[in-house]
Amino acid sequence: MRGRSRDRESGNFTVKTILPRLTCAELLPERDRALDAAMSPFRPYRQARCSRQCCRFLASGGPHGSQTNASVSAVEHFEQPDSTAKERKDQQFLKGEYEMLMGTTTRMKSKVICAGAVLPSDFSLAIGSMILALLPLQQAVPQKMPAIDSNGQAGMASTNHCHVGTYRLSDGRDVDIGPDEENLVWHMKDGMVGELTPTADGSWSSTRGMTGRPDGKRVSFGDCTAGRILFDGVEGHLVAFDVFETSFQGAGVTLAGRLVMPKSKDPVPIVVLVHGADRGSALEGGGAFALQRLFPSAGIGAFVYDKRGTGASGGKFSHDYLTLADDAVAAMREAKHLAGARALRIGYLGTSQGGWVAPLAAKIEAVDFVMVAYGLAISPLEEDRSCLALDLTRRGYGADALAKAMEVADATSAVLLSNFRDGYDQVEAVRRKYEHEPWFPLLHGNVSFLILQRPPAELKELGPTLFPGAPLQYDPMPVLRNLRTPQLWVLGKDDIDAPSAETAARLRALAASGSPITTAMFPNAEHGMWEYVVAPDGTRVSTRQPEGYFRMLVDFARDGWLHGAYGADLISDTERGK
Repeated sequence: MRGRSRDRESGNFTVKTILPRLTCAELLPERDRALDAAMSPFRPYRQARCSRQCCRFLASGGPHGSQTNASVSAVEHFEQPDSTAKERKDQQFLKGEYEMLMGTTTRMKSKVICAGAVLPSDFSLAIGSMILALLPLQQAVPQKMPAIDSNGQAGMASTNHCHVGTYRLSDGRDVDIGPDEENLVWHMKDGMVGELTPTADGSWSSTRGMTGRPDGKRVSFGDCTAGRILFDGVEGHLVAFDVFETSFQGAGVTLAGRLVMPKSKDPVPIVVLVHGADRGSALEGGGAFALQRLFPSAGIGAFVYDKRGTGASGGKFSHDYLTLADDAVAAMREAKHLAGARALRIGYLGTSQGGWVAPLAAKIEAVDFVMVAYGLAISPLEEDRSCLALDLTRRGYGADALAKAMEVADATSAVLLSNFRDGYDQVEAVRRKYEHEPWFPLLHGNVSFLILQRPPAELKELGPTLFPGAPLQYDPMPVLRNLRTPQLWVLGKDDIDAPSAETAARLRALAASGSPITTAMFPNAEHGMWEYVVAPDGTRVSTRQPEGYFRMLVDFARDGWLHGAYGADLISDTERGK
């Protein structure tokens, strides 16, 4: 997941109603502010920009588009029969953005501003946040099959992103250039990152992380066939990989995947990237999916695939962990088949929701290693409860307030477990009981805030569409207790989205009982393994990833051991390698 800002520090979840028929100029800052307040900590940062693309599309002649009325029906105007091919492509992109935000279009009757960028109701924004909340996301991108260029580069979706790839600089460093809407984002293996925006002279300006503040770096490329870069005054060239596009059978569906290998004939470890809860294309994705290039540039193969119901893969989108684990096993088998004798060892990297899926896949069929980053060893329902608890304890509230907050959690859990059909009387009872307590407005959780704030009629209608197949009470501990595969768990101490304390305690106990688990905690990192700064309004803005994070993943994938220091606290460590 890429960097993002959010409004969790204030405690209050309030969204100003946005009226229809705003001009684009009026819409953009208000829409971005509303999403920063409304979207959960897991919302993709880039989604705050879909209104910009939408407004450009409407202003340039899209259906019913003008700069004085940017209101479009949620369903009727995504596809126009008399559109040009390019307009249809743009319309499909906007439809995909809307569906990612709302989870469905068929049941919505409201007008939307900029085709799903903003709805004239705070509930619609809250529903969007809920979709992106309980089961952590990474990011949403246009859903199409990426192309591979003649230099063997992965993830180059269009000529707009023809510079996507990993470049080796003359000073020995590698820099990855990934897609980021109409812009680009760069990653270094030491965790440094920045956004790139085109300038009038043809170069690109960079920012410090996702702060929007210039960092003084300038980047320029040759034409799309040159494979050259000038990064902050240092020349570099595109790194070529052996790339294999493929389609394979998952659990009853056809999935699209890609194996990216270092360009040699030597056997190498292979990491299968297991998704978070995103609905976007991993094949095209930036963020965590830059690892499909960064791993091969470090001598590690990577297999990435669009999970069911996303990107170029078939099937219906699902949060069912067993189904997703079956798909991950199929992806692992396909990676081994394509790599042949070059597959030295193979395992998974599960990020966020993938932390539930990857160990389950390894239990279904053996692999050589499992790595989990910012995942959890508790259930999704317990995740929401732990977030509610952290909302209070990090603000200094004690056991009395915490016990009362757990009564609230019991009530919201009842609604969730009924698939939004029942439990609203219990919610109303705890609201009346505690709404005047000073801590009550601070309660947010991952999804409880929505149940506390929205009318039951609205929740009953839309709630059942939000988490298809999600096993809210899934307990990962039986799998972890019986899994003998070497595991590396990498957690962020400051993660307020998937609180890591209980997971760390459980992993420590498993390691003490003999499970082959190494757990590392990065002290200043939050969800997505991002370090951050706190803005004046209390929001967190991502600046970089920890210096040792990528190096730790590479070392463990290579031989199953950690070597040296990484800047993390080792909570459990099974016979650490020297």
